[in-house]
Amino acid sequence: MLKHCFLALSLAALAYTVAPLAVAQDSSNNQEQTAPEHGRRHFDPAKRTEMLTKQLNLTSDQQGKVLDVLKSEQSQMESLHSDTSLSQDDRRAKMMDIHKTSNDQIRALLTPDQQKKFDEMQSKHEHWGHQGGQAAPPSGASPQ
Repeated sequence: MLKHCFLALSLAALAYTVAPLAVAQDSSNNQEQTAPEHGRRHFDPAKRTEMLTKQLNLTSDQQGKVLDVLKSEQSQMESLHSDTSLSQDDRRAKMMDIHKTSNDQIRALLTPDQQKKFDEMQSKHEHWGHQGGQAAPPSGASPQ
């Protein structure tokens, strides 16, 4: 179940990260440097930290650590986006891995109660992913 949650959240993050970047890149090849800026508006680490702070009641110590994780994720995503040597499928898989790793790192910073809420948030993202027409993984699939 946890694997499914991370997969769905990763796909959602991928859609929000890749789609705006692709649009920005297609609009003008001369403005390739603006593509990561466009993506930041959708996944600004500070705004994501603020959202998680509100939903999970993060302490100031947790906020700083979560922000660091999200900044690292954003940097890795931007680097990956600019790597033209990868196929689209490889890039997507790496983006999903980066996002899963970030989620794992964030979850490790949380208290058990916060982890429960975080897991519930992941489940909601999984539900959104399935509404997008994605097939549900087999119910017998084990988490990692």
